[in-house]
Amino acid sequence: MDLNSIVILSLHSPREKVWGELLSLNTAGVTLRGIDLNSFDDFVHQVLHPEGERVGLPTLFFPMQRVERIALDEPSGSIPSFSDIFERKVGRSLKDYLELFA
Repeated sequence: MDLNSIVILSLHSPREKVWGELLSLNTAGVTLRGIDLNSFDDFVHQVLHPEGERVGLPTLFFPMQRVERIALDEPSGSIPSFSDIFERKVGRSLKDYLELFA
């Protein structure tokens, strides 16, 4: 995994999945700028229909003990990646969108 890749982080205790941009990966844990995967549709809706300021993504740290798996967000056959869905709905890539907050 390269830094700044868009990934899906699978965690345990409690079980959750987080989608976002990988910022750091080391023995202590994983840092990414992202959201719970269950909030993806709400995030896209907020980006498309902001009520006030633009919506960014929080920077999150997860200790390595919670990390079960890190997967690149990539398409699988005819199933698009979350990044592809975001770009299709919003009209720009997630990385381009996040640059607005850099």
